[in-house]
Amino acid sequence: MYLNRRFYIVLVLIILLTGAGYAFIPFFAIGQWGLLVLCLVVLADGYMLYRTRGIKAFRRCAARFSNGDENPVDIRVESSYPYPVAVEVIDEIPFVFQRRNVRFGLQLLPGEGKTVSYRLCPTRRGVYSFGRIRVFATTRIGLLSRRYTCGSPLDIKVYPSYLMLHRYELLAINDNLTELGIKRIRKVGHHTEFEQIKEYVKGDDYRTVNWKASARRHELMVNVYRDERSQPIYNVIDKGRVMQQAFHGMTLLDYAINASLVLSYMAMRKEDKAGLITFDEHFDTFVPASRQPGQMQALLEQLYAQQTSFGETDFSSLCICLNKRVNKRSLLILYTNFSGMGSMNRQLPYLRQLNRQHRLLVVFFEDTDLKAYIEEPAKDTEGYYRHVIAEKFIFEKRLIVSTLKQHGIYSLLTTPGNLSVNVINKYLEMKSRHLL
Repeated sequence: MYLNRRFYIVLVLIILLTGAGYAFIPFFAIGQWGLLVLCLVVLADGYMLYRTRGIKAFRRCAARFSNGDENPVDIRVESSYPYPVAVEVIDEIPFVFQRRNVRFGLQLLPGEGKTVSYRLCPTRRGVYSFGRIRVFATTRIGLLSRRYTCGSPLDIKVYPSYLMLHRYELLAINDNLTELGIKRIRKVGHHTEFEQIKEYVKGDDYRTVNWKASARRHELMVNVYRDERSQPIYNVIDKGRVMQQAFHGMTLLDYAINASLVLSYMAMRKEDKAGLITFDEHFDTFVPASRQPGQMQALLEQLYAQQTSFGETDFSSLCICLNKRVNKRSLLILYTNFSGMGSMNRQLPYLRQLNRQHRLLVVFFEDTDLKAYIEEPAKDTEGYYRHVIAEKFIFEKRLIVSTLKQHGIYSLLTTPGNLSVNVINKYLEMKSRHLL
């Protein structure tokens, strides 16, 4: 039981009246009667609150949360009191969110139930622990509150962004992927897998005319080809210290994990095989490329537990293990980061070796905070020097792209927020140009 603010206000008024009785004697008697009435009303209020257990509350949310997305949480509050009550609902959310404003005020009629909703956006994968639901009920008298402890502690696992997969799937069904920034790539050259023969329509390539079929049908017929299928696509994720850098609360590793999950989904929709490789000081996770029905769940479970290490990444172990485990020429999408030309030159021999055996796409990141700093005007001499140093770092990123291109290695320099869309666009572009 808790005493409300209204109780203390009334009590202070009674004390003032009683104190005024030393100057005006009638006020003393009024104060005494007021204290008696307050005690009786408090007893009545307590009886109304404790005559029955009148409040039930429970939490409803998904069995797992999606990292980097808004996840809805609903709290259902039901009253069995025969009179209206006011309730304040406080949910004990995981401490990692550092939020103290998850409280809601409700007015419940006799036997009424209401649902309150809020959203949580985790920025790290792992297990998040919810506590109990605290509900404070108050009658119309408003002098006392009764606390109800409802629900039970709940552990929720935060997985890579599977909600993003649902958005891509819905937009793909409705052919609205351009809303996310995914471009329609113009097909270049000829496909190699024959699919069917159809009647010629305006716009078809005249070089695909099937003259034998045209002679038999006495009308122009053309051959239709389709994209090559079942090509292995491996997302190779660097888990070293370079991926520990954070943007908007999420590390580069989390951005890479979300992008690799979406790209695997898109690759399987294109009937390619999706696989996964992670490494740091040692070769770590390997999921063979496949497009079986359970492949996405296997990738999700493997990506869930990935964490960055603070050691230096060993690309030599990656090359050795790839030679042993991946025999067929594949597209390797390597998610890493370079601080400058020096760090890239140290890994360049290994990147060239991977590119000789496979088709390699190196994905690394622009520093959005650094770009925002450059856009702000300098105010003094020290500011100009800092701008020059920042522009040097930005220039080195572009120089890395040029250097990789000179060695025949494809690269993608992107911001963390646009990673998923840009990687998918690059994959579709390379597939349309038959570079896989």
